[in-house]
Amino acid sequence: MAINEHKLQRQFSARKIILPVLLGLSVVGYMLYRNYKPEQLETLVQASPLWLGVTFLVLFIRDFGYIYRIRYITERALTWKQSFNVIMLWEFASCALPSVVGGSTVAAFILYKENIPLGKSIAQVMVTALLDNLYFVLAVPLVLLFAYDTAMPELGALSPAIRSSLEFAFLVSYILVTLYAGLMSYALFINPKAVKNLLIKISMISFMKKWRSNLFNHANELLIASQHMRDKDFSYWAKASISTAFVWTARYAIIGCMIAAFTQLSLDDHLLVFSRNLIYKVVLMMSVTPGAAGLAEISFPAFFGMFLGGFTTVIVLLYRLLTYYLYLIIGAFVFPRWAARVFSKSKKHDQTGEPVTEEVAAGDHI
Repeated sequence: MAINEHKLQRQFSARKIILPVLLGLSVVGYMLYRNYKPEQLETLVQASPLWLGVTFLVLFIRDFGYIYRIRYITERALTWKQSFNVIMLWEFASCALPSVVGGSTVAAFILYKENIPLGKSIAQVMVTALLDNLYFVLAVPLVLLFAYDTAMPELGALSPAIRSSLEFAFLVSYILVTLYAGLMSYALFINPKAVKNLLIKISMISFMKKWRSNLFNHANELLIASQHMRDKDFSYWAKASISTAFVWTARYAIIGCMIAAFTQLSLDDHLLVFSRNLIYKVVLMMSVTPGAAGLAEISFPAFFGMFLGGFTTVIVLLYRLLTYYLYLIIGAFVFPRWAARVFSKSKKHDQTGEPVTEEVAAGDHI
């Protein structure tokens, strides 16, 4: 996808931010209208301060882990403030773009505008994507060992058909993520040219014509990333992997901590919530709405309603406030200041008449 100042600002326009917010809040509003009871307010007031504190702590740990990881993966080329801006903009992009697109499409451009060479920025984003996918590939078998029979939600009278469809979709998603992670690992560390040639051959198939440009670009990006990452030592990959596991475990644990603030959960219940969260996130990946707005709110009761009953709708709202709307608000403050800084800097460079290198020129066409 070609990215430049104009297209980035268009992606983060007020209209594109307001629409998913209205969609998500409309769904929650309707659910509250259908399910609200006066005693729910009493339950909200009686929330456990300890578990609410743990929820915010886990949220902070997750974000700090992301900030630490991007600073480490970029080999401290970013300051702590720059790392914070990059992660908040990355989260902002994930919230403002459809889940099937995701924030990674603009992440390399964001790193490039923070004065990281284009080749390195592509490599570093691909490394984070690889580590994220590998966590999912390894975590799914582990959690399903503990909660296989109950990991899929019951969906009332429609449960047999929908449950089968959900299981099939989850299985297909898991296989695709596994294949993609395997292909990326092979390309980055073993034989990038072979994978590049494979992707180019696939792009030549007639029905793949629509994605030919994307496949060709991805093939080149894998080759670039491999050149930058194959010489990293064991310590680099160990720390990057540990921080990834740390971040994603916290990300999936947030719902369990929040639910525990309003009802008693055993250790087995926490494991069940964790396992269902993995499947819940796969469902949200299929959404075509920005940040899975609407689908996230509708699907939440099916996965976690058994723990909360009629209070589920309130938790949906709190959960989305902390993990979705919060980052839209932060991003709305960070993005204008960040854009003013990095793009004004680029204009100053242009006005000096300094020659633009080939790598920089490519920066507007990621």
